[in-house]
Amino acid sequence: MNTDASVIDLPQVERRVPQIQAKLHRWAGDDPHRRFDDLYNLVCDPTFLAVAWERVRNNRGARSAGVDRQTVRYIEDEIGVEVFLQKLRADVKSRSFTPLPAREQMIPKANGKLRRLGIPTVRDRVVQAALKLVLEPIFEADFLPCSYGFRPNRRAHDAIAEIRHFAGHSYEWAVEGDIKACFDEISHPALMTLVGKRIGDKRVLALVKAFLKAGILAASGALGFSDAGTPQGGVLSPLLANIALSVLDEHMTGKAETPRERERRRKHGLANYRIIRYADDFVILVIGTRADAQALLPELAEVLSTVGLRLSEEKTLITHIDEGMDFLGWRIQRHRQKGSSKHINRTLAIVLRLLNTTLRGWAEYFRYGVSHATFSYLTNHAWLRVGKWMRRKHSGLSWKELRRLYGPSRLRTQDGITLIDLNSVSTKRYRYRGAKIPTPWATAA
Repeated sequence: MNTDASVIDLPQVERRVPQIQAKLHRWAGDDPHRRFDDLYNLVCDPTFLAVAWERVRNNRGARSAGVDRQTVRYIEDEIGVEVFLQKLRADVKSRSFTPLPAREQMIPKANGKLRRLGIPTVRDRVVQAALKLVLEPIFEADFLPCSYGFRPNRRAHDAIAEIRHFAGHSYEWAVEGDIKACFDEISHPALMTLVGKRIGDKRVLALVKAFLKAGILAASGALGFSDAGTPQGGVLSPLLANIALSVLDEHMTGKAETPRERERRRKHGLANYRIIRYADDFVILVIGTRADAQALLPELAEVLSTVGLRLSEEKTLITHIDEGMDFLGWRIQRHRQKGSSKHINRTLAIVLRLLNTTLRGWAEYFRYGVSHATFSYLTNHAWLRVGKWMRRKHSGLSWKELRRLYGPSRLRTQDGITLIDLNSVSTKRYRYRGAKIPTPWATAA
């Protein structure tokens, strides 16, 4: 596909790129075996680079710099966006572009361990975003409806809704899968083979491989290279991880794709399976016995080994839906109906602003469930915790004085800032959408 636009008009760009993506998506869907041989011109097309820049610029990580110490703001103030994109396009088009190593950043996990992020330079992020704009519509035509993580128009609530849907239709056993260091251990040769099934343009394949081989620069200054992994933090990494993990989706879905096949298996006493995956977290629901679920483990290990991944035997669990399981922050369980040590001098207004932001976002995520009682408890709990903090801050302040000064049930400052009341957040059950989730390019002209 040949394009050579030289003048960037943002409104026109925002219309043109989705139109081209819609064509790629349609062509990929019409012919599942088609390999795309002329995509590199799109990657270095000014319109795709302009959209890629906007996505990098509007991302929360725009303030983070790579190994070159350049942030988005630095490029805007010191270099100029137009000059930056022109130089970048010239480098990519002439194939003189070479990715720099990602900067290592260790962030704490909830279990106390550290997760390694690789932060690419802004320059590399823009090219990765342009690559994603080109590749995503093609591979989205192949991805199955059972995966939800880092895919357009899909969210964690869809995955939870699917688990609830099938748990109510006799799928009683669950395999809670845990993949060891998924983003760090994906085999580069296996991944490039999967990408090559759809992409025949050797220039695009070489660019993807260059990003995989760019390495990571540790805080100590040591430069590490590997034949495996796609570092978390890269724009392209989630898409590449989904491509690798699609082998798991296809294997499990291929056991029985139609209702007739599943009915036939049940008549012969065989188990049926449903996989629900969100990035590298997945659950396999089973109609059958615990032994049927247990028998899946070596099979799953073998499938994952084809892309260099390993199933954690210690963390992979088999549970009954009545016992309940935790997935994506939700507790899913069938109930049968009965007949820091640092001290910071913060004002109450600052505390309430921070707390309200967290609680409001948390409630918005969990409002799609049976959450009203939890919201009520958390509202009271937050009042008590903030009240205790105020009493420690102002020694001698009694509960009676606290209620008189700041309100009997909801804390309120003199500026009118009030502790959020989660009882006011409406709750509802998230509607299961199944395979009816549209892609962003389905109706584009």
